[in-house]
Amino acid sequence: MPGPLATAGAAQSVGEGTRRFAVELWARLRSRPGNLAVSPGSAWIALAMTHAGARTRTEAEMRRVLHMPDDVAATQAEAGALLATWNDASRTAYTLRVVNRLFGAAGARFEAPFLALTHGTFRAPLEPVDFAADPEAVRAHINQWVAQQTQNRISNLLPPRSVDGATKLVLTNAVYLLARWLSPFTRESTRDEVFHGAGGRTETVPTMHMVGPLRLAELADVQVLEMPYEGGDLAMTLVLPRAQDGLAAVEAVLDDATLASWLGAGETTAVSASLPKFTIDPPEPVPLAEELAAMGMPTAFDRNAADFTAMANPPDPRERLFISRVFHKAFVKVDEEGTEAAAATAVIMAPRGGPPRPTPRPKVFRADHPFLFFLRDLRSGVVLFAGRVESPR
Repeated sequence: MPGPLATAGAAQSVGEGTRRFAVELWARLRSRPGNLAVSPGSAWIALAMTHAGARTRTEAEMRRVLHMPDDVAATQAEAGALLATWNDASRTAYTLRVVNRLFGAAGARFEAPFLALTHGTFRAPLEPVDFAADPEAVRAHINQWVAQQTQNRISNLLPPRSVDGATKLVLTNAVYLLARWLSPFTRESTRDEVFHGAGGRTETVPTMHMVGPLRLAELADVQVLEMPYEGGDLAMTLVLPRAQDGLAAVEAVLDDATLASWLGAGETTAVSASLPKFTIDPPEPVPLAEELAAMGMPTAFDRNAADFTAMANPPDPRERLFISRVFHKAFVKVDEEGTEAAAATAVIMAPRGGPPRPTPRPKVFRADHPFLFFLRDLRSGVVLFAGRVESPR
């Protein structure tokens, strides 16, 4: 049965945890060239499920990377309430699904408290699969499940040979969002305009226009614009450097305090906003094992030292589990009506073997050069999606 729903102001430890996790993960990924999108919320939930099976040093490192407070049980309960809220079947303003599933090797024994927590709190049922008989068929089955949960926006989350006959468990999270802007752009106002991309390159791209009351912050190095979605629960924050070539410098100083200040800055005023239509749809998933280890949880990936005995505790130490791989993939599409976004994360376990009156002159926000975006659940502060647009095409 679904648990209690999260209310406004609840689940703050999850919100703060995903924001800090997002910044630290971004610091590891930002050197990748071109457009980039991630779902800190998806990755955090998948790793939080995995953390539930960790002990000793492995648990402590994962808790620090996920920025969980010492009261882990309370944070897990917050996550469960958020999942119920996000998947509220009675909501009609927007579509948001955040679903989890465990794919476990047939015949493998997992600890009962771990299964109870992942099923009851994270709503992640255990599905037995036969990795040993046909790992590629199981991989295709997991990828098909992810595709179904994300309206086919996330395909091939697990690349070829990412699981094998020795794989014991794949912990999977999938997110799908479809939301309309509170104040949609009109298609008639969209016209081709020049976008000044990275490296001095220019391109002509369909650019949307609107004038309306929006929350805008005019800071020294950036403009920060918040665009709400219908229902009032979600918003996208756009961070636009003042300089056309200023994105790298902005990313270089991005930390948790900076992001928190951006997200809290600004006042509602009349804004003339220009934003290119864009789609980020990477062909391949992003492997995250090295990044997560470098962020402070190396023991989880160490086949000799990892302690996931709260997940599975076979008598033979060679059969105990460690994280062999983590894959992540995110899709984001922004147009006149709103945003469609999807993401998925898989953790693979292997054995050791009401606005104010507008001002007469609207302030101008013209996103005609590279920018960042952060799509949040305003009730909890969870960063559901984050990204960088270097080329709208």
